[in-house]
Amino acid sequence: MAAFEAWLLAFNPTDVAKWLYILAVVVCFASFLAWHAPLNRFVFWLLAGLFCLHTFAIGARIAITGRPPVVNLYGSAVFIGWACVLAGLVLERLYRLGIGNLVAAASGALSLMIAYGLDSGDTMHVLQAVLDTQFWLSTHVVTVTLGYGATFLAGLLGTCSIVHGIWTGRRPGDAAANRRIADDLYRMTYGVTCFALFFSFIGTVLGGLWADDSWGRFWGWDPKETAALATWLIYAVYLHARSQRGWQGRPAALLLVIGFLAVLVTYSGNLWFSGLHTYSGLPTP
Repeated sequence: MAAFEAWLLAFNPTDVAKWLYILAVVVCFASFLAWHAPLNRFVFWLLAGLFCLHTFAIGARIAITGRPPVVNLYGSAVFIGWACVLAGLVLERLYRLGIGNLVAAASGALSLMIAYGLDSGDTMHVLQAVLDTQFWLSTHVVTVTLGYGATFLAGLLGTCSIVHGIWTGRRPGDAAANRRIADDLYRMTYGVTCFALFFSFIGTVLGGLWADDSWGRFWGWDPKETAALATWLIYAVYLHARSQRGWQGRPAALLLVIGFLAVLVTYSGNLWFSGLHTYSGLPTP
């Protein structure tokens, strides 16, 4: 296993994938300008291959550590990217607009760039002793990270909705085609947000159970807990607002962007919040 770990560190599949995801983003934008169908197919299969490489990287980490895929902030960034790429490929397969490819490539590139920034030299370290629990690492941490990934993807789709609205406002073109794209974006965003809300809720409840098991209270208004609740409420407001007159389209998409910024605060809170969760970003002594 030591020889395999040395080979994995030398190969560094996440770094290889990061640069190829950036290439996929560039080709995605090119496909919106010319040769849409062939370039879109090329990007889809490139992303499918990168997803396999991404899966291999996560599987190798699991085999080496004997732990779930998320044991520290570096691993969470890699896992969030993996989940977003999978969801983007599914969206592209369903709608074939190129937008699924774009959000998959962008989320893969951004998450692995974040992981690179979180790389402290040892990416295999496990969270500190109170978190050193296989059951909770496999349930709460994985579930809430899937929620983070879905909110990340919803924020990107909201951004795409805003950009599409601005672009079509300046260059009307085919009104029917633009309306169809806007409707498909709306459906994609709604589905991803429902997924995000569900997994964020389940992850937060499991976190409360873990807190009760570890600290003797289900909820203590720790800054990380408070930020997680605020983020969840923003997405709940989005699902309510989208059915209200005057909140469809750009206003609802802006809520998703605000939610995306809120989840960044929640996700990175381990590094700078003062509270019981501050240990989560530190290596085990």
